Amino acid sequence: MSESTNHPYKLNHVHALPGKEVSEKLGSGPDGLTEAEARERIELVGSNRLPVADKDSLIKRFFKHFHDTLIYILIGAAVITAALGHWIDTLVIMAVVVINAIIGLIQEGKAEEALEGIRKMLSAHAQVRREGEWKEVDAEDLVPGDLVRLRSGDRVPADLRLLNANNLRIEESALTGESIPSDKQTDPVAENAGVGDRFSMAFSGAIVTGGRGTGIVTSTGAETEIGKINRMIAEVETLATPLTRQMAAFSKTLSFVILGMAVLMFGLGWVLHDYSLPELFFAAIGFAVAAIPEGLPAILTITLAIGVQSMAKRNAITRQLASVETLGSVTVICSDKTGTLTRNEMTARQVITHHREYQVSGIGYAPDGKITFDGEYAPLEANGDLHAVIEAMSVCNDSEIKHKEGHWIVIGEPTEGALCTLAEKAGFDHRNYDRIATIPFESDNKFMATCNRLPGGGVRIFMKGAPDRLFEFCSHQRGTSGKLETLDCDYWNGWIETLSGQGLRILAAAMREAPDDKADLGISDLEEEMIFLGLVGIVDPPRPEAIEAINLCREAGIRVKMITGDHAGTACAIGREMGITEDDHAVTGAELEQASDEELQRLVSEVDIFARTSPEHKLRLVKALQANGEVVAMTGDGVNDAPALKRADVGVAMGIKGTEATKEAADIVLADDNFASIERAVEEGRTIYDNLRKAILFILPTNGAEALVILIAVSFGWVLPLTPVQILWVNMVTAVTLALALAFEPSEPGIMQRPPRAPDARILGLHFLWRIGYVSILIGGATIAVFIVERRLEMPIELARAVTVNTLVCAQAFYLFNSRFMHEPSYRLDQLFTNSVVWFAVGVLILLQLGFVYLPFMQVAFGSAPLELRHWLIPLGVGLAVFYIVEWEKAISRRRSRLNVRR
Repeated sequence: MSESTNHPYKLNHVHALPGKEVSEKLGSGPDGLTEAEARERIELVGSNRLPVADKDSLIKRFFKHFHDTLIYILIGAAVITAALGHWIDTLVIMAVVVINAIIGLIQEGKAEEALEGIRKMLSAHAQVRREGEWKEVDAEDLVPGDLVRLRSGDRVPADLRLLNANNLRIEESALTGESIPSDKQTDPVAENAGVGDRFSMAFSGAIVTGGRGTGIVTSTGAETEIGKINRMIAEVETLATPLTRQMAAFSKTLSFVILGMAVLMFGLGWVLHDYSLPELFFAAIGFAVAAIPEGLPAILTITLAIGVQSMAKRNAITRQLASVETLGSVTVICSDKTGTLTRNEMTARQVITHHREYQVSGIGYAPDGKITFDGEYAPLEANGDLHAVIEAMSVCNDSEIKHKEGHWIVIGEPTEGALCTLAEKAGFDHRNYDRIATIPFESDNKFMATCNRLPGGGVRIFMKGAPDRLFEFCSHQRGTSGKLETLDCDYWNGWIETLSGQGLRILAAAMREAPDDKADLGISDLEEEMIFLGLVGIVDPPRPEAIEAINLCREAGIRVKMITGDHAGTACAIGREMGITEDDHAVTGAELEQASDEELQRLVSEVDIFARTSPEHKLRLVKALQANGEVVAMTGDGVNDAPALKRADVGVAMGIKGTEATKEAADIVLADDNFASIERAVEEGRTIYDNLRKAILFILPTNGAEALVILIAVSFGWVLPLTPVQILWVNMVTAVTLALALAFEPSEPGIMQRPPRAPDARILGLHFLWRIGYVSILIGGATIAVFIVERRLEMPIELARAVTVNTLVCAQAFYLFNSRFMHEPSYRLDQLFTNSVVWFAVGVLILLQLGFVYLPFMQVAFGSAPLELRHWLIPLGVGLAVFYIVEWEKAISRRRSRLNVRR
């Protein structure tokens, strides 16, 4: 990715400079640039497009994914099975290796797709003034100094310093995270203003929702705000997941242990006994085959894949397998406010008239709900004060709500849409109010006014807007009974302060009668004694299910932090309502700018609300949390969230309202844009991690028992109780059937009442290592004992080995039921049949073992022999004994844990 370049046209803090000064510094005038000047500048600064990073070749990227210790073990296992002539197993193992590399290659391409998603946001064309004429050019040809014209519906083609703005409103949520379009103006703003507060600028990729304006190009390509985000996505470092780190460390340790034990066994056989070199080599191969858990990578992948399917049913679509498990270790969730914690649907909550407070139920644009006063339904017919406010808000309105594809949507401004829904809930119909004239909303005026002919005759002027602006036009207010009263500013200001403290956006309404022959409308008409009617409090409401999900996260020891582009007051109010925080303190983007990395690490541990943040701020916050040892999940829907999503341990994008760039940068996409789905995904992630540990806890003792059989036989100079091919058979059938069944285990009780596991916690603790060791000895010892007894009873070697193989398999099958619950008893009847796959797997195993014993070609391939009915009693008896001994050990562990808690 090319770095930012310095050139004569690169200006700093253009939002804080007067427009005229910016034009002078960029060498532009009212007629714009000449074609010659444009060509000269494009050669100097480059085209107005985002740079593309150089990529490694496909072959190099493919083989890079073979550089992993566990993959080396798999390749070693494939070499061993090939040396034994077991080509089917060789092909299966190598298939796992190749599939792993393909998956890695696909996931590696997601970062490039994220950048491509941003490039698609850029405008293709632009209206530019060259040599005194307006013309349409390719957006790529824009250069600093070009004059660009913006109209409603346009996508801003480059970063512009606005020179003229007529009711210009630009939707910048993808960059700022703020749901309401920004009102633009031409006056300079403070030098330290964040992106969301730079009202004198229009940014590349944003969409003009209303009005028109002109601006001078100040930045193009990589120098634009969206270009900076593009560069951050390309440069940000993606951290390895906890599971990836743990499995890498575990694989290396296991490799050294197996290698060391094989060398030790070879030495013992050479020094203590008269084995030949071919015999020792054959035994070493058998030990390696026994000790290497060939099925573990496949079980890991399959378990994660099953988790992906389970999460998809819960509206969480997973793009990277390892992210499923990482969710289970999350300690902090950083969430955007708009659309994730809230519905991103403005809703009128309260209507305030003189001495009356009306409550409005229902959320979103759906007209479901009612208006109440003192808990009782308040019909318009009986409440003239309420009727007056809703009449003004509904008639003086350019938006409408519609039911489309099962959802209610707003056509127009979100705030006006909330007022339309309010009117629908009240049963008010504005369609018979013929509009005579209008004064449209302007950011400078902060109000809208209309002159309408009433359904029953007469003409009335309606007005809505910012309360402080309407106060300037009103000297009287409508009383509860309908009589005119002197305007009580103290009363209304008190309510404004109260509603603002609750995070509500406040609009005021006013009206006055007009002559029947009124045909136009001007500002002077509003100065003639407008009557103040009341206030409406509007909010983007929290999702009820998100409030419950946040509470569950807190019970699970997971902190939720809100990082939003909205204002601090609104963020704090929503944060309190959702249970994220109990105080009124939020750290703003300006404060983050001043904080050092060390101060930021302290802030993120103490504060849960961050407001007016930029993409850089979000990225820094995620890094600070990770520096504190937290495992971070980050949610977002705008391009401004993409760098932080990529850096987070788990990036979660919104599927409905999220941009393509955000989805491509994320690990998980929420199909319903709902925070509650994150909580459910965390629960699923914890379950998957539990099931992975159960699979490891099952596989390693079985491999340990097999390796122990070979090690003891060689150490004492005995004939091998199991051949390498028989060991490979046992490994294959237990991994394919028994271990896989553990991937389907449901969540254990209380899984969301326990704290997150420590990020640096080992995948196998001391207690697990103890269980692996003693179960290995238990199963391995029983297997050797059976072989020795049968040989001393002069049983033929093939038959003795067949009984030994079945003893090993039966012991593992019974131990599978022990492994279903790591600490709780496995013999409870209410839990015995909660995983039907376990019973299916055992059934398949029985069929496979019957084939191993009784099919002639299997007897030839694996050196087995047919058993009589009495021969089966020994393996079944050993398996049952293993089950009860392990349950006895688990009971002792539970008792010790309870005693430690009491102490």
